[in-house]
Amino acid sequence: MMAMFRSFVSAAQLRQHHHQHQQQNGAAAAAPGESLESQFSCPICLEVYHKPVSIASCAHTFCGECLQPCLQVTSPLCPLCRMPFDPKKVDKSSSVEKQLSSYKAPCRGCSKKVTLMKMRTHISSCSKVQEQMANCPKFVPVVPTTQPIPSNIPNRSTFACPYCGARNLDQQELVKHCMENHRNDPNKVVREIVCPVCSAMPWGDPSYKSSNFLQHLLHRHKFSYDTFVDYSIDEEAALQAALALSLAEN
Repeated sequence: MMAMFRSFVSAAQLRQHHHQHQQQNGAAAAAPGESLESQFSCPICLEVYHKPVSIASCAHTFCGECLQPCLQVTSPLCPLCRMPFDPKKVDKSSSVEKQLSSYKAPCRGCSKKVTLMKMRTHISSCSKVQEQMANCPKFVPVVPTTQPIPSNIPNRSTFACPYCGARNLDQQELVKHCMENHRNDPNKVVREIVCPVCSAMPWGDPSYKSSNFLQHLLHRHKFSYDTFVDYSIDEEAALQAALALSLAEN
């Protein structure tokens, strides 16, 4: 699995390097088999850049909001190449932003030509795209296999608010939602609650209840787990380290 992951990261790094070269030179033509939209997509959210910023040391570009969690840690690493960088040397990418305003690409749903700057807004309201998303196929193995297709794959991407039931919140959105909507309700704050993020993780205990869920969110889930993962270490060692940290804090 780690070999497959490293292969994926290497491919992503090559693609990003190619994109960066094209963006710096103002190239508008897509590479063979690659859409213009994908050339200007953030490697974190995989959507067209929104308020793009670039890391000076490695020149990788991301949405400003997507990179924000990495800027909050003591020794940040580039999410793509994992190289250390100075958070003070992350600048707004004016050249990419200019190209987003200039270039047009067809919507992947209705095929209407839209400037890349407005692509996100268009896709969110395009009925064809929404229809495609609703008809997405279920999990299918990449290669033929005799093993049964898993029917209980845990969702570790989005979560529901345990207070009000609001759904489809990623980790950062869940923290923000709870702090903005529930922190001033003492009756809710003191309730014992199972953390939906922890319970979804391989090392999580779905029966463990936190006595102060908001404090738990702030201490444990202010940043994504991926921000702290060192993919070069042994998987079993990483799991044991996470288990030890979880037990120590709880």
